[in-house]
Amino acid sequence: QVQLVEFGGGAVQAGDSLKLSCAASTHSLSYFAMGWFRQAPGQEREFLAALRGRGGPARYGDSVKGRFTISRDYVKNMVSLQMHDLEFEDTGVYYCAARRSGESSWEYWGQGTQVTVSI
Repeated sequence: QVQLVEFGGGAVQAGDSLKLSCAASTHSLSYFAMGWFRQAPGQEREFLAALRGRGGPARYGDSVKGRFTISRDYVKNMVSLQMHDLEFEDTGVYYCAARRSGESSWEYWGQGTQVTVSI
């Protein structure tokens, strides 16, 4: 069982930057793919970014490509999402997720952190 805790959300203005972080309870983060998702009010959960367990290129959703960057710290067992040039449409609850390498479904989820972008 892996527990994930997100932090760093808040209220910002359009054009601002914000960094979200996710602390994982496992000391074997390299065995897990890590991802970020968000859910806007009344919308389905949307994929934002993901990293494989043992490196390789990151994947991004079309809506955040070029503005968001996912990274991980194997020592601190954390994964982060650096967000630049935030837009009103980026408002939502942001979730960190993890899945064991080789698994097709995301197995573990954090409780989410709210990001609100005002115009």
